[in-house]
Amino acid sequence: QVQLVESGGGLVQAGGSLRLSCAASGRTFTFSKTALGWFRQAPGKERDFVAAISWSDDNTLHADSVKGRFTISRDNAKNAVYLQMDNLKPEDTAVYYCAADTSAGPWKTPHHRDLYQFWGQGTQVTVSS
Repeated sequence: QVQLVESGGGLVQAGGSLRLSCAASGRTFTFSKTALGWFRQAPGKERDFVAAISWSDDNTLHADSVKGRFTISRDNAKNAVYLQMDNLKPEDTAVYYCAADTSAGPWKTPHHRDLYQFWGQGTQVTVSS
């Protein structure tokens, strides 16, 4: 099993920045060989892909809607994945979830939610105009 705990959400004005963190733990998984992703879900909408990072070479993939504004990164020494969010817009308002795919190949950046086996509980991000 894998436990994921997000933090860093909050209320911010448009144009501001937030950094989300996700701490991973679990007795039987190897964080350094796990692909990681961030998704978000606004009220009444589906959970959408935001960004993913592979476990080898730190390949990254970002959704077009956040490209150039958000950056995913990971720290294997801390078993953590981050999402740096800059130039936030009101449409970025959502609950943000981190997710882990323990079966991904070394350079894979999974972008579909069904590929992830483990999820955090989410953290709210609200961007005011």
